[in-house]
Amino acid sequence: MSAGTGILITGAAGHVGTDVVARLSRRGHSVIALTHDRAVAGARPVKGDVRREDLGLDRQTVSELTGEVGLVVHSAAVTDFGLPEQSYTELNVDGTANALALARRFDAGFVYVSTTYVCGETEGTFHEDQLDIGQQFSNDYEHSKYRAEQLVRASGLRSVVVRPGIVTGEYRTGNTQVYKHIYQLLKVIVEGRLRTLPGNYAATLGLVPIGHVADVTVAAVERFAENIGCTFHAVGANSLSLRTISDVLAEYPCFRIPDFVPPATFSEYDLDDIERSYYQKVGTLYTSYLRRRLEFDSTNTRERLGLTPPAIGPGYFRRLLDSCLRTGYLGRPEPSVAEVLARLQAERSLV
Repeated sequence: MSAGTGILITGAAGHVGTDVVARLSRRGHSVIALTHDRAVAGARPVKGDVRREDLGLDRQTVSELTGEVGLVVHSAAVTDFGLPEQSYTELNVDGTANALALARRFDAGFVYVSTTYVCGETEGTFHEDQLDIGQQFSNDYEHSKYRAEQLVRASGLRSVVVRPGIVTGEYRTGNTQVYKHIYQLLKVIVEGRLRTLPGNYAATLGLVPIGHVADVTVAAVERFAENIGCTFHAVGANSLSLRTISDVLAEYPCFRIPDFVPPATFSEYDLDDIERSYYQKVGTLYTSYLRRRLEFDSTNTRERLGLTPPAIGPGYFRRLLDSCLRTGYLGRPEPSVAEVLARLQAERSLV
C-alpha cells in the first residue's frame, strides 16, 4: 500500500463527512477534502466530482496526491429518496467505481461508507458479514448502496466497510444540522398531513446518533491495517420500535398522532384527496420502514474497534423531538403547566 499518510475523503462537506473530517483533523491526521465547491474546516480542499473519472481531479492534482494519499474514505452519496434511478446509479454506484479506480491508482486503502439498509426488505438480525441474502429492496437508494458494496468487495483493494443506520441527531442534545428521512416523515405526521399509515407497531427503526457514526468511521480509519476485509455496523445498541415512537409522540400536546393500521388492510383510496396526495408524495417513500422488524448486529464494532453502541430508547427520541421544537422544525411547543402558572403569577403581580 502507498506509504502516504494523507486521507482523501469524498463527500467531506456532507452530514457524515463533516464530522469525520473534524475528528480526524483534531487527532492530527492530514486530511484532503474532496467537495464540489465548499471548504471544510480542518482539511485541505480539492474540488472534484465523483461522477467523473479520477473524481474530476485534474492531472496535476492527481500527480501531487499520488504518494501522499494512503487511504481513500468514500462517503459521497445521494441519500434522498424518490429520485430517478439514474441519479443513484451515477452518484452511488458509478461514483464508487470511480473512487475505487483512483484508490487503485494511488495504491491506497479504501474505506466505504454504506448503509445497514443494504439488508433490503428482510427481517430479523442482519449481521456485519452478510450482504447477499437474496433480499429485495424497497427503494433505489438501498439497491444502489448494495451494488456499490458489491463493487468494493470485488475490487481486490484493501478495504473496510462502515454501515451507518438511520443517521439522527447528537446523542446528548438531539441536535442535527440535516433534516432528512425520518425527520421529513415526522414533520408530515405531527402536522397532521398523514393521519393514517400502514405499519406494524412491532416494526423497528435503526436510529444512530451522528457522533457514533463518525466515531466508528474514524476508528475504522485508524485501525485500518488490522481490519482489512471487515464490515462495521455504526448503529445504536438497539432499534426503536414503532410502538415506542408512537407513545413518545403522544406525550406532546402540539403533535398529531397517526393511526398505524395493518398493511394488508390499508388502502390509500380510503384517504381524502389531500391526505392521499401527501401519502403518495411522502408516505410511500418510507412505509417499508414502518413494517420491518430489524436488528443490526454490531459485534465487530464492539470487539474489533472497542466502541460501545449507544442505547436508543424513549429518552433519546425525546431529545430528538425537543431539538426539533427548539429550532422550529416541528413547530413550537405548547407551554407547560408550570409555564402557564408562572405567566399567570407574573400577570397578577402587575395588577
